[in-house]
Amino acid sequence: MSNKYLFIASSEPYTGKSATILGIAHQLQNKGIKLGYGKPIGTCFNPLDSLRDEQDLQFISQTLNLSESQVKSPLLLLDEKTIIEYIEKEHNYQDELVEYCASIDADLVLLEGAGNLIQGNLFHLCAPEITAKIDASALLVVKYEPLLIIDQILEAKQVFQDRLIGVLINSIPHQQLDILENTIKPFFQSKDIEILGMLPTDRLLQSVSVRELVSQLKAKVLCREDRLDLMVESLTVGAMNVNSALEYFRQRQNMAVITGSDRTDLQLAALESSTNCLILTGHTPPQQLILARAEDLEIPILKVDFDTLTTVEIVDRAFGTVRLHETIKVECVQNLIEEHFNIDLLLKKLDF
Repeated sequence: MSNKYLFIASSEPYTGKSATILGIAHQLQNKGIKLGYGKPIGTCFNPLDSLRDEQDLQFISQTLNLSESQVKSPLLLLDEKTIIEYIEKEHNYQDELVEYCASIDADLVLLEGAGNLIQGNLFHLCAPEITAKIDASALLVVKYEPLLIIDQILEAKQVFQDRLIGVLINSIPHQQLDILENTIKPFFQSKDIEILGMLPTDRLLQSVSVRELVSQLKAKVLCREDRLDLMVESLTVGAMNVNSALEYFRQRQNMAVITGSDRTDLQLAALESSTNCLILTGHTPPQQLILARAEDLEIPILKVDFDTLTTVEIVDRAFGTVRLHETIKVECVQNLIEEHFNIDLLLKKLDF
């Protein structure tokens, strides 16, 4: 029997495609379906990103226990070199795509799309062209944004037409679930678009590990290097006086606190509240007393070379583009998909 293909697409980057793949794959494997995984276009805009593509690939194949014959590295990388070479001498990537997909040993191959529906257009490999060429079904993953998702979903329907077998809406605030269930879902059904899953927001999934912050900030770890797996859910800048800081710290959970390395008072206040990581800016080394207290409380302290504003920007960006490389998050996604995604309807639409 030849492979069947499910193409997981999104209208913009960071909507949760990899997470969706891990979540539904877990369900499909439980039903005894032999899966494969590929990502035809590696969306890497600098050399570090191609490493990320490979890391994503490794992470997915390890998590899903896929053998080498069930996984494929990107067919091409969307980088400057590939683009210039193609413009100078066109190359038939469409035929290569067919071989690429056929060589994956599986009953159902999950193919991860690029950052949006038009990336790859130059090579005749944008989302609708890929699905048409290999006769794949498409699943659209959108992140809940009230003013955008309706247009994004309607556009995907125009682009994929009958190949769009369903939509998964991610990160929905709990108070919006009713309106989606009672108004928006029926509206799409009337347009022949099936909302297969609606996942509520989850604090853990939006969080980022201290390890990831160390890597993004190129930070030096001053203590508790053994605790970099702690998850950070929010960011706080300690720049106010100690009393207002304490009041503020008390309202937050699992935070990273950024403060000047000379502000011992704020550092102590942060350590005594729900802080999972202290990030120090400035050039004075922290006092021994702070390091000793952090050591006791098992809270990592990071030292960065950036000023506070730059540090905040980098950490903020880390929250927006969180990757899934923590086992705790994978379990969380798998539970969410199990609870809020209609896997039986998906299988029916795929003719399994």
